[in-house]
Amino acid sequence: MAETTADVRRDIQLTHARMSDTLQELEKKMNVAQIVKDNPWPALALAIAAGVMLSGSRADIKAAAATVTATRGASGRLGSVLDDLVSQVVQGFHGAIEHRIESVANDVRRAIVAPLTGMAHSALSSTQASAPRAD
Repeated sequence: MAETTADVRRDIQLTHARMSDTLQELEKKMNVAQIVKDNPWPALALAIAAGVMLSGSRADIKAAAATVTATRGASGRLGSVLDDLVSQVVQGFHGAIEHRIESVANDVRRAIVAPLTGMAHSALSSTQASAPRAD
């Protein structure tokens, strides 16, 4: 018996709806924050048990030993790289501060000179205006 296009579309829509419902249920079940809110004491007990198991495995000591082994001999190279980096940062900072100070000094200089230039110009104008003209 041949299915019609409408039957196939209906089946697809039903499958899509079932899958959406299933995904929503899985999301609810996998929401760790909600699980902890709903069951705080068992979650706390589980966290403590996991902490005890991790501390008993001495994984932190193994990781620290692996880090020491991996970085052995790198301290000399790292020190010179850090020295160069700090030197560059300090030079850049010094240049930026020096530029800013010069900029502020120039602004102050312009602010002081402009009124003085205006005063000298107006004094010169008033002197010329009050002087008798020889015609």
